[in-house]
Amino acid sequence: MKKKVVVGMSGGVDSSVAAYLLKEQGYDVIGVTMKHFDDESEDYVEREGGCCSLSSVEDARRVADKLGIPFYVLNFKESFKEKVIDYFVQEYMEGKTPNPCIACNKHIKFDEFLRRAKGIGADFVATGHYAKIEKNEDGRHLLIKADDDKKDQTYALYNFTQEQLSQTLMPCGNYTKDKIREIAKEIGLAVHNKKDSEEICFIPDNNHGKFITLVRPNEVKQGNFVDKNGNVLGKHKGIVYYTIGQRKGLGLALGYPVFVTDINPNTNEVIVGPEEDVFKTDLVAKDVNFIPFDKLDKEITVYAKVRYLARPAEAILTPLEDGKVKVSFKDKQRAITKGQSVVFYDGNLVIGGGVIENII
Repeated sequence: MKKKVVVGMSGGVDSSVAAYLLKEQGYDVIGVTMKHFDDESEDYVEREGGCCSLSSVEDARRVADKLGIPFYVLNFKESFKEKVIDYFVQEYMEGKTPNPCIACNKHIKFDEFLRRAKGIGADFVATGHYAKIEKNEDGRHLLIKADDDKKDQTYALYNFTQEQLSQTLMPCGNYTKDKIREIAKEIGLAVHNKKDSEEICFIPDNNHGKFITLVRPNEVKQGNFVDKNGNVLGKHKGIVYYTIGQRKGLGLALGYPVFVTDINPNTNEVIVGPEEDVFKTDLVAKDVNFIPFDKLDKEITVYAKVRYLARPAEAILTPLEDGKVKVSFKDKQRAITKGQSVVFYDGNLVIGGGVIENII
């Protein structure tokens, strides 16, 4: 009997080819688009061409028809609002810079979506992510970087549990992006040349500050730009518009360049200073998840990165109380930011990751 797999189809080329590859491998494939917003949703959320827009749903439906697989649209609006949008807004209000894609993967794609798929008898869920899942000699499932290093998405996938990994398929991880597009073209999928979505799916124009101001109109307030000694340098339009390391868009004319070095939500201040103040070596991470093992019980050396596009850099992990870890980089890292994730690697193997709580 064929194994049943439910593929999360966004209407893009990656998830479309993932569905095709799994069908070719002999799986009983069902296509599903996760609807995160109502069709009548507020215009500050719904965006034409985004991964949950009407056009993308129709793209996914046409691909499913072309592949000859069943297709459904499932409503995830309530959980997406609570676990992703509300979380995103609150983190910015607290002076942090969250990663909504990591929250979505953790709570929606590989938690609720997996549970719903299992509820209809599926053996697996699958997505178009660029990553690989392998099993070691001890029977433990591992998360491995994709063959296409430029497209590797493991940074956003470090929260996998063993159970989730055992029930997830990611066929695109074995291919380059160019090959995925080539396959799509060869089998006649109209999405073969569709542009990749690189923005936050629920924010028009990628303007998160404007979005949060619309959501919390009475809470985003002007405040002071200050230096590290507390001297007032100017006025900012609300802390949600800024992130650590930012230089552009500050509106300060001081005669010399300054960068955001810290954000204080308690005083509604944005601290700025020279670029050298943006470089740090140590941080504490919370909500830590490890994949090759359950718990860190001694210091280990890894390669870690503090944002999606950063290069992994050598660091020492030290276990702390409450499951937290201290991460000490060998060399200073630019713009370590509260709310972002730090992810640990050993070569192509993902060791795990956590959310940056404090910079030391």
